[in-house]
Amino acid sequence: MPRRTRIARACLPATALAVVVAVVTAACADSRPVAASGPHRQLLRPGPTVHVAQGALRGRYARGAQEFLDVPYAAPPVGRRRFAPPAPPARWPGVRGAQHHGPACVQWYFNPPSLPSGTPTSEDCLHLDVYAPRDARPGARLPVLFFIHGGGNVQGSGILFGGERFARLGDALMVSINYRLGPDGWLALPELRGPDGVGNDGLLDQLRALRWVRRNIAAFGGDPQRITIDGQSAGSESVCDLLSTPLARGLFQRAILESGPCTYRTPDPPASAEALGRQFAGEVGCTRPAQVVACLRRVPTSRLVAAAQIDPVAGEVTGTRALPVPPERAIRTGRWNRVPLIIGTTRDEAKLFEIDRPDLSAGDYVATVRGEWGRHANAVLARYPLSRYPSPFYALAAVETDSGTACYSYWMARETAAQVPTFEEEFDDPTSPTLRGFQPPGIDMANAHAAELAYLFDYRLVARPLTPPELALGARMDRYWGHFAATGDPGVAGQVPWPRMTPGDPRVIELRTSHTVVSSTGFASEHRCAFWATLEPRST
Repeated sequence: MPRRTRIARACLPATALAVVVAVVTAACADSRPVAASGPHRQLLRPGPTVHVAQGALRGRYARGAQEFLDVPYAAPPVGRRRFAPPAPPARWPGVRGAQHHGPACVQWYFNPPSLPSGTPTSEDCLHLDVYAPRDARPGARLPVLFFIHGGGNVQGSGILFGGERFARLGDALMVSINYRLGPDGWLALPELRGPDGVGNDGLLDQLRALRWVRRNIAAFGGDPQRITIDGQSAGSESVCDLLSTPLARGLFQRAILESGPCTYRTPDPPASAEALGRQFAGEVGCTRPAQVVACLRRVPTSRLVAAAQIDPVAGEVTGTRALPVPPERAIRTGRWNRVPLIIGTTRDEAKLFEIDRPDLSAGDYVATVRGEWGRHANAVLARYPLSRYPSPFYALAAVETDSGTACYSYWMARETAAQVPTFEEEFDDPTSPTLRGFQPPGIDMANAHAAELAYLFDYRLVARPLTPPELALGARMDRYWGHFAATGDPGVAGQVPWPRMTPGDPRVIELRTSHTVVSSTGFASEHRCAFWATLEPRST
């Protein structure tokens, strides 16, 4: 199969941006309001209380679930801890309020924004949210879904993904995390090298959050021996990193990859990442190697964000202790944290990648294909003729979907199926709502990248509420995900059986509101994966 050497496109359009910076052990509910201590002091409503390693937390009941919000899993990465691996969180006295969302991490990309208007941001953001069924208690040993948000490593937040519905329908706990984005999480410089190599502080954040969950999740009713890591888009790429890093061995038992196959991109080696880091440091005036770290830690956040629009920094670094080899190579050679997998995509992923080109002309479509596929362009144009699509926008989206996440997910699933139990899915609801702010006039954005998130979670960026048929599909998906987290097999009694993929029988389940189906050949045929497998990887 072809191996793509470039980093996968994030779920973001490639538009030039104007910089707009806004930095900004469970018990029954106690009937008495309690004041939280320290900087989080507030009058707390009655709610469930748990005791974790750092102290007591007072959560809240909401929509049939328990919620514990804004829980620190690491020390604030500010001052001398900026551009450094995460440190352990401090203990707190008394009861800490966990009834309100904390800030998102600093955002490094703004158009379209991936946070609701007015959402506060901060460098002090290494917090997580825990959602549990309403009757969960210590000792329940319920499975745990550990979710990593997407956003190209430059935007987004775990606070967007509520887990009340999933906890109730999946009979499992959900943990949604923040991790550092942009240069905060991925800056690489020789002067910043540590025991785990250079760069990858965002990955180290995720590892620290996982370790926190392993240590503390039993207090919420979770089973530390049944943790499923799940990520979407860049979050799925982070799942790939966790599957590959020896630092994560034993921290989770299953994994779900949504729209981010591990065989689709290659992280930068240290030399390339450090060269990008040097350019970024120079952009903010930190040019003297002996003082570059101290200088960067003094620069105001707003100035760092402005520099990142000119010299973006947002990728993992391979060839390090944290990520010795690219995930693709780790999986191909069988040297990875082998656990059961769900690998999935949406039917029309790349619509979201092309939203800045809704009026693409026929000539621009042909020129784009020729620019990307070179000597193979005529073959691509013959299989994706404009006459087959409502407009050039949809033709290009089909090319990018099929040659990208669709077929790479299929190829990865066939490869891992020979090593571990693997289950593949495609989300296909042709009337699904789009994301708020991601709707070009006159364009059908159903089934685009990230469309499934509103069906799995209480997602705050969906443009409209789900209809009853859509909610029913979401309930089926939550039960599939929950059963997989519990057993390593998504099969649920009373729902369409979801068979395990094998190299000789590569079946894919297609999740639809009308009727969920399983096919051995339909997915690969619809996305023309046999054709794409004959092409050499594109060069960029």
